[in-house]
Amino acid sequence: MTYRIGFIGTGDPDGEGFAMAYRHASGYQRLDDCEIVACADIVAENANVFAAAHDVPDQHVYESYEAMLESANPDVVSVCVPPGAHADIVTDVAESGVPAAVHCEKPMALTWGEARRMAAVCASEGVQLTINHQLRFGRPYREAKRLLEEGTIGDLVRVEFQEQTLYDNGTHSFDLVNYFNDQRPVEWVLGQVDYTEENTLFGAHNENQAVVQWRYDNGVYGLASTGRGASYTDVAFRLFGTDGVVEIDDDGGLSYRQDGGSWQPVDTGPDRRYQPEPGTLRRGTEVVARKVSERVADRVGVTTYTERAVEDVVSALRSGGTSPLDAEFALDADELIFAAWESARRRGRVDLPLDVDDNPLESMVDSGALTPEPTTAAD
Repeated sequence: MTYRIGFIGTGDPDGEGFAMAYRHASGYQRLDDCEIVACADIVAENANVFAAAHDVPDQHVYESYEAMLESANPDVVSVCVPPGAHADIVTDVAESGVPAAVHCEKPMALTWGEARRMAAVCASEGVQLTINHQLRFGRPYREAKRLLEEGTIGDLVRVEFQEQTLYDNGTHSFDLVNYFNDQRPVEWVLGQVDYTEENTLFGAHNENQAVVQWRYDNGVYGLASTGRGASYTDVAFRLFGTDGVVEIDDDGGLSYRQDGGSWQPVDTGPDRRYQPEPGTLRRGTEVVARKVSERVADRVGVTTYTERAVEDVVSALRSGGTSPLDAEFALDADELIFAAWESARRRGRVDLPLDVDDNPLESMVDSGALTPEPTTAAD
């Protein structure tokens, strides 16, 4: 079977965003059983440029995603629009009865209620919903998980991370620490934020600084620091065990130290914190292969984390299995984000499951409880 792939939101590769549709597309193009057949973007020029780059027929280039679903009949839809539009689009796509799977960019949704609605609707419609937490496929994180599973540092006691924000970037970090702790449920969250200067990313508010503590039901604690105070946690990730510690540094370098021993580096190949960085020899091999065939070059070259994520999404669809990017795992990460902001709103600890539907940070800004100064002067 060949899976027909459609895109909602193509973006502009020369614009301010990441144009994640192009990164998803390179993942599908590597797979023999996937064909990119359609795209939709409310900016017609963006859709046309994407279509030209990926050989999408003119008749399947749309401004309306509803028209794309009706006419192009895709099996898989990648949703690469800003997070505020995720929930409505994903639920519309699922309820259309057209695709079998939706692969959506992160963060999952703008509010906690919308995130739960996305997952619930897709589950009820029998549509596979995955969220692009692609860092799960990076070797620094896979190897750190292997060290934990092998008992290299004993039993896990505490997980720590630093990030720019809890939401836009932190969704990856919360997802990873949940992965390190086997997706155990969280009992409570305690957080505080500073938001004195406006920080909107892709239409969503993000704090300037935060510190968050939480506890899993197996007794493992979590600690996160972001923004101006990110360096309080002085590595990207630190995993404390009963017999040692594992660290992932800001560049993705992985090492561990057993109690009483010295630091031991772990080889992760070309993989770094956010993406692979292949060496000169591998890059040269890819250049030569590309002169023969783009598909051969894609097979020879080092795959990006997003390409690996897309391959896993399609593999799960083929087999009927559960992807590590499943919406239920993404909900676990989202709940920690919104619970941290809710703790700041309540000025106290929040017990889970989280019993709000809104985005607490956005609601505090809208109510005037937080009054961040604009980063640019009004016209």
